[in-house]
Amino acid sequence: MQISPLFFALSSFCFGTAAQVDSLPAYTIGDRVQDFALRNVDGKMLSLSDYAKGSGVIIVFTCIHCPYAELYESRLIRLHRKYAPQGYPVLAINPTLPSLFPEDNFESMRKRARERKYPFPYLQDSTQVVLRRFGADRTPRIYLLDSEWVVRYIGTVDDRPESERDVKKRYLEDAIAALMRGERPYPEITQSVGCPIRRPKTPLSQDSVGKGPR
Repeated sequence: MQISPLFFALSSFCFGTAAQVDSLPAYTIGDRVQDFALRNVDGKMLSLSDYAKGSGVIIVFTCIHCPYAELYESRLIRLHRKYAPQGYPVLAINPTLPSLFPEDNFESMRKRARERKYPFPYLQDSTQVVLRRFGADRTPRIYLLDSEWVVRYIGTVDDRPESERDVKKRYLEDAIAALMRGERPYPEITQSVGCPIRRPKTPLSQDSVGKGPR
């Protein structure tokens, strides 16, 4: 995989190994997320710090091969179109190893984003370093951050992955509404339903993990 020169510029302020990341506990409610930089499907590197001026970020770990991720695809598109103008854009990350699921290779990601007209970035976490720091174990998995990159909600989008029209609880939207009111979301954590994310026992390589906003 070719790495853009911009990758080195973004990571020059801090460069962490996968082993270092594994030594840290996974993010939970109230934790401040560190900056990171990953390659977007447009070929450019994108970092969390690119969202420093917003109200927050909806980070979702998703992929191509998982049927549950596909069920939520259109919902994520609508969520981005609804909430990005209000300061809460969707940032999708694919942590799947193409060596295990070839259909999740970078070219397939680009094709998927183009065909489905993703209005949000779709990043490849090719070494799973960002995944390991977040601790996501299934796709899709949501992490709602506030303007200071503090984790305020972890879990699923809603309570009906198989049928959007039967949704009774819109957990993510309720969490965003709570943040907009200056309140803590309730519930703060929900159970994600989806495909397990497979990780190798030995970390693959290095990736960029930096510092939070100043």
